[in-house]
Amino acid sequence: MKLNRPARRASLVVHVAASASWLGLTLGLLALGVTATTTGSAVTVETSVRAMKLFADWLLLPVAFLTLLSGLLLSLGTAWGLARHRWVYTKFWLTLATTTATVFALRPGVNSAVTAVATGGPLPDAGDVLFGPVVSLSAYVFMTVISILKPWGPTRRGRRLRAVARTPAVPARQAARTLP
Repeated sequence: MKLNRPARRASLVVHVAASASWLGLTLGLLALGVTATTTGSAVTVETSVRAMKLFADWLLLPVAFLTLLSGLLLSLGTAWGLARHRWVYTKFWLTLATTTATVFALRPGVNSAVTAVATGGPLPDAGDVLFGPVVSLSAYVFMTVISILKPWGPTRRGRRLRAVARTPAVPARQAARTLP
C-alpha cells in the first residue's frame, strides 16, 4: 500500500515534528541532568530530577512511539521501504532500541534518582541522570545525520527489487513469438 501525496506529506510532517521533539526533550533532560550533578544546592538537585521525571513520564514515551509509528508508516507507505535502504533500516532499529531503552533504562534511572532525592538523600549516581540522555542524544543526532545524507545505498533486498523494477516486462504475445 502506497500513501497518496497528501497522506505522505502529513506523515512526513508528523514524523519530523515528533523526531525533533524527541531530540529536544532529550537535550532538555541532559541539561537538567547536568544541572543536578553539578550543583551544590539540594533544592536545585531535587527540582532538576523532578522535572526530568515529568519529562520522562509524560512526554518521552508518547513522542517516542509517535516517532516510531510515523517512521514505520512512511517506510512502508513510500518507495523508500523498510528494508530497501540501509539508512532506513538502521534508523528503524535505532529508534526501536532507543524507545526500548527509554522504557527500561532511562525512566527507571530517573525514577530512582527522584526517590533518593525526595527522601532527603543525595543523588545516588550521576550515571542515572546523565547516561540515558547522552546515549539517546547521540543516537538521535546520528539518525538525523543519516536521514539527511542517506548513506550506504540499498540493501541486498533493495538492489534485487530495483533490478526487477528495471527489467522490462515482456508481453505474453511477444514472449510466445520469441520462443522456439
